[in-house]
Amino acid sequence: MPSALSDRRLLSRQLLKMPLVALSGLLLLFGGGAPAAAQPNIVLIYVDDLGFGDLGSYGHPVIQTPNIDALAADGLRFTSHYSPSALCSPSRAGLLTGRHPYRTGIKSWIPQDSGVYLRDVEVTLAEVLRAAGYATAHIGKWHLNSDLGSTTEPQPTDQGFDYYYGHNAFQLPHNHNPTNIFRNKTALPTQEGYTADLYADEAIAWLAERDGEQPFFLYLSMAEPHTSFANPPEYNDMYKEYSQGEVVPIPNGLIEPPKDMLIPRGPGEYYANITYMDAQIGRVLDWLRDNGVYDDTVVVFSSDNGPVTSRWINWWEVNAYGSTGGYRGRKHYLYEGGIRVPTIIRYAGVVEPGTESDAITIGMDWFVTLAKIGGGEVPNDRIIDGMDIRPLFAGDELPQRSLFWALNSKSDLEFAVRSGPWKLLLDRNHEPRELYNLAEDPLEFFNLIEKEAATTEQLAAEAARQLASIAADPLRPLTDQDYVE
Repeated sequence: MPSALSDRRLLSRQLLKMPLVALSGLLLLFGGGAPAAAQPNIVLIYVDDLGFGDLGSYGHPVIQTPNIDALAADGLRFTSHYSPSALCSPSRAGLLTGRHPYRTGIKSWIPQDSGVYLRDVEVTLAEVLRAAGYATAHIGKWHLNSDLGSTTEPQPTDQGFDYYYGHNAFQLPHNHNPTNIFRNKTALPTQEGYTADLYADEAIAWLAERDGEQPFFLYLSMAEPHTSFANPPEYNDMYKEYSQGEVVPIPNGLIEPPKDMLIPRGPGEYYANITYMDAQIGRVLDWLRDNGVYDDTVVVFSSDNGPVTSRWINWWEVNAYGSTGGYRGRKHYLYEGGIRVPTIIRYAGVVEPGTESDAITIGMDWFVTLAKIGGGEVPNDRIIDGMDIRPLFAGDELPQRSLFWALNSKSDLEFAVRSGPWKLLLDRNHEPRELYNLAEDPLEFFNLIEKEAATTEQLAAEAARQLASIAADPLRPLTDQDYVE
């Protein structure tokens, strides 16, 4: 961990030395809220490709996730929370900006050197919280540009984070000894160890080094359980009865796919990868406890999209066995299994421990909610698609609204809209194709599009309204910066 801090972080420290009255005035001037002492710390944990059914607290019969389960037992567990997209880059854009991913121009996952990135005209949660007086760090996966070494594409430290350590799309060659890790804007040599350990170590080091008088926002974006993965042997041994043959990680980044290594071995190493991730998240949470700041910290846990199930569609997905909890679909698809994700918040003194909510929420909501919790100012010069979900914490209901998804991916069903119990899927030509009543048919078996013509028409009109709003968004980038897979 380097001792040098960014200029902005130094400015934050200088502000803390000012008289309280002057500091309060400056925070209000720059869009902040209450002084730092009145603000909780915030840890936002976003994991990669974890399915709705991949945790013990969400019903998995085998995978051991004691730390995340304890977080659920001590907080609020969401059962109808959705990711902004069924793919990583658009989901992360929605999470950090509170805006539909298509408004930001990020329509699919971002390939290396594609020239697609989250533009600096967008305002991130880190920028909002830093303006409110927070120290900010992002540890882990970024994947909101096409080159972490670029001098022309904004980097995490250009978009509100004082400090960054992590990777972009996926680890090379896999989770063990990654070769594509950056610290701030500098490419690092091979990092020895497993990414879960590396990111937990880095998060703890940053937490320990920070100014203890300043509230912090840590965005911890774990690499797991995205393929291709590798695990310490002792974790593979925990699930050896679920694996056949020698565990040999499949490397990414090769010129040609390693066809001789694409051997189905069963779910053991996938299970191990999640348990290993859980243990390292537990280390970070233990640090908060041991240093007396756990109850002063809001912790949110979620996944960027649904899992890679055993229905593999890419060679690098071999030996992933994610669980959707029984929901239809998987990553890349707008059925429930691709977008309904496990989500938990622990907020001591505000959220009642051991509770759950079936309120319909989405990843963009965290931008608004965490900004409000931190005393930050949500931008009023642009459309924000998320909402403040704090009423749920008091047991109240949210206002009625519709949710909308758009995705250029593996399916010709590229759009979906949900309103109340109804969900409509439309094809790439905006034609309604499938309608489900999720209250009666959560597994999306029974297409009611012919029987419920009025509902289909209503939801199709809502989808058209959403698409028109996105097309007319004054901040939306030019179409030549949109990536279509």
